[in-house]
Amino acid sequence: MPAKSRFTRLDAFTKTVEDARVRTTSGGIVTIASLLIVLYLVWGEWADYRRVVVLPELIVDKGRGEKMEIHLNISFPRVPCELLSLDVMDVSGEQQTGVMHGVSKVRLSSAAEGGRVIDVKALDLHSQDDVAMHLDPNYCGGCYGANAPPNAIKAGCCNTCEEVREAYASVSWAFGRGENVEQCEREHYGERLDAQRHEGCRIEGGLRVNKVVGNFHIAPGRSFSNGNMHVHDLNNYFESPVAGGHTFTHEIHHLRFGPPLPAADAATARRAGRGSPPWTNHHLNPLDATAQATDDPAYNYMYFVKVVSTSYIPLGAGGPTTGLLSDLVPLGRHGHGDDGSIETHQYSVTSHKRSLGGGSDAADGHKERLHARGGIPGVFFSYDISPMKVINREERSKSFLGFLTGVCAVIGGTLTVAAAIDRGVYEGATRIKKLHQR
Repeated sequence: MPAKSRFTRLDAFTKTVEDARVRTTSGGIVTIASLLIVLYLVWGEWADYRRVVVLPELIVDKGRGEKMEIHLNISFPRVPCELLSLDVMDVSGEQQTGVMHGVSKVRLSSAAEGGRVIDVKALDLHSQDDVAMHLDPNYCGGCYGANAPPNAIKAGCCNTCEEVREAYASVSWAFGRGENVEQCEREHYGERLDAQRHEGCRIEGGLRVNKVVGNFHIAPGRSFSNGNMHVHDLNNYFESPVAGGHTFTHEIHHLRFGPPLPAADAATARRAGRGSPPWTNHHLNPLDATAQATDDPAYNYMYFVKVVSTSYIPLGAGGPTTGLLSDLVPLGRHGHGDDGSIETHQYSVTSHKRSLGGGSDAADGHKERLHARGGIPGVFFSYDISPMKVINREERSKSFLGFLTGVCAVIGGTLTVAAAIDRGVYEGATRIKKLHQR
């Protein structure tokens, strides 16, 4: 038997003779409509194939010895920059007080004058600006009974008012306005402080800390340790000639742990000619645009933050890596991978506020809530590190094979339904024609 005859028996697609085919106007309309539907559905399948989705995955965070960046921008309209200090501590034993790399103090005019920017100064102790260039090279200022700071410009001496303040802090002495201190009177420290009394201050920038449980706080006066207690020199803060005194009314413009996400701003994404990445819809910083107001100088705000490590792996990237979190990466580039991956952090927060004079929250409708007396006025952020890590990985919503399968299903299903509709229309028209001929 010839090969052609054997395959002929297996033909499931029988043909009709051309003369036996009937072409109708309704059939042409159904054909055009079905082709348009097929094109529309195939385009939908293509768009679905090109769509990128984010698949979250929860794992145990196995990172060790990593660093974490904290970026903040907080305004204090009723405390001058001369009185504010930023302290960072963690449970690993490292403590850095007063100054952190990458953070600046921005002097602001009073709220009545619009809060405009007056001056910006980086928080950097013993910069060249602190050196009194006109002094005799052999000059050695006294520290007034305190020990000279180890990082003094001239070993064993206190040549500037800042060094005297630091020497006082090292032995837990209150400093005040620097009366009868030669260095401070020469630099007009008291006059400079009085000139800023009506100003505000904005703390902005970034700092790098160990990725362990810790806290950072913004409080008045220079900080020092008294026994096992961390305290601040509050004399200049409470002894204020300003009516109503200084208060820690503040606004948190921005606070994030780790690098920002790319094109999180919709306007930036539109300028780039594309939509925002799919993960920006759910990665938000809950403390952004948070404002707190008080008229009580002795008032304390506490924010308890739970930090969750989060990896964002774009389409085509390898996977999460801990090399992005080493201390060798420059500030601001921490957590960014060359393949577009990002190692950052999300956080949740609860807040607590109280008057240092104690009492209840009856004014806020909580008579049952009682507060103890004492403490330090300021804004405190206590952060805890979650042992879990979230990995958000970009993937195609379907594979190319799935796209081809969808296209075949669209074409086959549409043509089958179109054939049934055309058959129904043709049979109906034929029966109506026969009824009219009777």
